[in-house]
Amino acid sequence: MSTPSDTPQAATLMEQILFEVKRVVVGQDRFLERVMVAMLAQGHLLVEGVPVLAKTLTVKTLAQAMQGQFKRIQFTPDLVPADLVGTRIYNQKTGDFSTALGPVFTHLLLADEINRAPAKVQSALLEAMQERQITIAGETHTLPAPFLVMATQNPIETEGTYPLPEAQVDRFMMKVLVDYPTDEEELVIVQRVIGPPPTVTAIASMEQLHTLQKECRKVYIDPSILQYAVRLVSATRSPEKHGLKDLARLLAYGVSPRATINLAEGARALAMMRGRNYVLPQDMADLVPDVLRHRMALSYEALSEGLTADTLVGMLMAKIALPPKPLHHDPYRSPAHETATA
Repeated sequence: MSTPSDTPQAATLMEQILFEVKRVVVGQDRFLERVMVAMLAQGHLLVEGVPVLAKTLTVKTLAQAMQGQFKRIQFTPDLVPADLVGTRIYNQKTGDFSTALGPVFTHLLLADEINRAPAKVQSALLEAMQERQITIAGETHTLPAPFLVMATQNPIETEGTYPLPEAQVDRFMMKVLVDYPTDEEELVIVQRVIGPPPTVTAIASMEQLHTLQKECRKVYIDPSILQYAVRLVSATRSPEKHGLKDLARLLAYGVSPRATINLAEGARALAMMRGRNYVLPQDMADLVPDVLRHRMALSYEALSEGLTADTLVGMLMAKIALPPKPLHHDPYRSPAHETATA
């Protein structure tokens, strides 16, 4: 388990990184927090929002603040898998083949408008996202660590798009909805754009982030909180068992066990960002909509009634009660005691 001094230091470092990013990016606090959660939990992010909402700027600035590599791929209908992962090139001078690695070999990858590329290109990301490696001509290449994919979708223009395969959608830890800025935020955005561009200072390194990811996995999560995650996910598969008969006709099928895993990993990361080495029930509750919304397969009946995934998630959370907050947390518990209770 993490020592008492590790977690506050980690939280302070994450705050410094967020502060540096917010010197460039205006607003979008919730979105920025979810990006950091995904990075700490070694997950991937699916972002939905109209263009020009600073999604690209956010990831680029984050890479600069953490001295990481950043690549952006604009997905189009004529994209092929080799454009993403790389290919073999014949060298006429030497008579040998060499491997040209694609833009996926980076720390932070922005897959812009991922639903505009055909399924074969989208599926090329599967191995990278899950195994963190790429196979080219039978040769396996390991991706840099840490590795984060942030894919964006435009909810307005659906003509000429390809729905993401269910297997790939499930591999995204969270789906975050990005909305327009407020009037006050938009004023600040304009002032920053027409003024001198802010410089980004490197706050941390990718090696430090890799260490934080390891520390994140040591954050204590109580079995009652894990049981809450299991009940939530189970209620999408068998709503009747949890007193949600109305939900049964609104869902085509339930979500996968990966949702339960992502809830636990995300809650750990959020607790760590909040300066604790243990998870509170509210940490997990805050992430439930983001983790479940893209995994909820709505039935035709639900769609005809104009319901959204967030509406069904709200029904779930209203019925499945949060576990009681533990009466006492001892952040200075010994590693031996933590091992015994874990």
